[in-house]
Amino acid sequence: MTDPTLPAVLVVDDNEDNAHIIRDYLESKGYPISVAYNGDEAMTLFESLNPSLVLLDVMMPGRDGWQVCREMKAEAAGRPLRVVMVTALQDWTDKRQALETGADDFVEKPFELARLGEVVARNVAKLPKAT
Repeated sequence: MTDPTLPAVLVVDDNEDNAHIIRDYLESKGYPISVAYNGDEAMTLFESLNPSLVLLDVMMPGRDGWQVCREMKAEAAGRPLRVVMVTALQDWTDKRQALETGADDFVEKPFELARLGEVVARNVAKLPKAT
């Protein structure tokens, strides 16, 4: 059951299994979830759904997560948006690049779903409350 007080979340991962695991977990917590499997699809859904939180894989064919993050942040100028990079990249330079592209947070794969849930909750808490 979706909780109407929770923000819309867009999950972007070219690995369908990963995307479905994240979707199922967050849906069980009440989040309204949409899923995209590549950067182009992510941007199309982002423009039509206006999610407040995006969980974004970095390494995808075509538009990678760095480019998608920059485009989403530019397009969302003036409205609340939190982008969490979800990636197997673990080097500190990758974390720095995530922040430089506008990401708000970073989760390393593999991750425990409880840890992902904590990161999502932390970022949702930083969004302005709906009135």
